Amino acid sequence: MDLGLAGKRALVTGASGGIGQAVARELAAEGVEVVAHYHRNAEAAQAVGGLALGADLRDEAQVSSLFEQAGPLDLCVANAGVWPSEDVPVAELSLERWRDTIDGNLTATFLTARGFARQLAGESAPTHPALVLIGSTAGRFGEAGHADYASAKAAIGQGLLLSLKNELAPARVNVVAPGWTVSPMTEASLTDELVEHVTATMALRKVARAEDIARTVVWLCSERAAGHVTGEMVTVAGGMEGRLLR
Repeated sequence: MDLGLAGKRALVTGASGGIGQAVARELAAEGVEVVAHYHRNAEAAQAVGGLALGADLRDEAQVSSLFEQAGPLDLCVANAGVWPSEDVPVAELSLERWRDTIDGNLTATFLTARGFARQLAGESAPTHPALVLIGSTAGRFGEAGHADYASAKAAIGQGLLLSLKNELAPARVNVVAPGWTVSPMTEASLTDELVEHVTATMALRKVARAEDIARTVVWLCSERAAGHVTGEMVTVAGGMEGRLLR
């Protein structure tokens, strides 16, 4: 199916990482001109092809500069985020880690969404714009030892999403919520024991690949394929129903 994306311009944040890079490549394969954002790994973002721009998405001024350099956009994928690998229960969770995780996920997504929203006003506003945010199953089901991450992703998948879909209409705003996905951020943690545990409530009993998430993102970007879909959270997690407590 031709998704009708050829000739569009898209900003993908976190395009140097697993899911972000897969999204950028899938969009490019559809004929989209991709602006690949990175924080530290310029080489990985440049490997996507096209324009690669660096910015710390927790910094308001840097995000503003990012959008100025990116130029006019039709699509935006707010993918950048951070998952602290160490399990820390709430009783022991430091305020420093809490703030770092909230800033690296929720604040970064808010500033990205705001930058795109500001492009939607005026005579040069794109036709059929779309914004896709990246949530997580942690935001749906919680994640013991990672309440900071789960809280940030829950806010993205509920309050931020549902506010943006009303404020930005007729632009479409949706969330893709991956479950466990093989990526540079998670690969070291995905031991055989952990995979057995996290797939215990998945109908498909497998960990996703980055391309599984990316193709859903690209579908939501398409006005032709998903033109009447907005304010929705699409979970890509093999039919996960939650996690076993014991």
